[in-house]
Amino acid sequence: MADRAIEAREQKPLLRYSNVAVTFHWLAVALVLFQIWLGLSFADLAEGPQRANLFIWHRTVGAVILLLVLARLTYRLLNPPPPYPPELPRWERVAGTWNHRLFYLLLIAMPIGGFVAVSGLTPRPTITLLGGIAIPKLPGISKELGELAAAVHSAAAWLLIALIALHAAAALKHQFFDRNRASGRMPPFKSPADEPVVIGQGARRQAG
Repeated sequence: MADRAIEAREQKPLLRYSNVAVTFHWLAVALVLFQIWLGLSFADLAEGPQRANLFIWHRTVGAVILLLVLARLTYRLLNPPPPYPPELPRWERVAGTWNHRLFYLLLIAMPIGGFVAVSGLTPRPTITLLGGIAIPKLPGISKELGELAAAVHSAAAWLLIALIALHAAAALKHQFFDRNRASGRMPPFKSPADEPVVIGQGARRQAG
């Protein structure tokens, strides 16, 4: 069965993601980069107030990322993205599509895995977030399972960093080296030909 997500279609003008999708994208970028910085910052700190404060930030940002990604995924399922232009080779369309799918998988699984890890490793009945918000930890999570979840969470973080580097490199390659029209699908990147671009997704979708 054909994977419709990697299909390409002739389009004039070029179809881009909607403003809603663009907002979701760049909010996720900002939060994920901040989250990576938080994780790397507190990982090597000794136990103390500074580490505890950074860890509260890390837990809170993780919860926000989970909610944002679920909202973004819901929007994407209800509003399929615009098709690729045919100038983008099939292998790059396949790679880009699966890169996005892995992003969704990791950005949903990692906060859940972190929740499992903290639930198994904290002696308290609740987990504290910013603003003094306390949520109950998951019941029945052993310390051993918490340690395993923490190890998987850490390994997944490095995989996420690798995927981000790959995605960024591909975007820059399309924009500045290949000068491929596909770069214009996600503002503020632009089609190298400076051609007209219209929204090809959501309620304001226009015919290409």
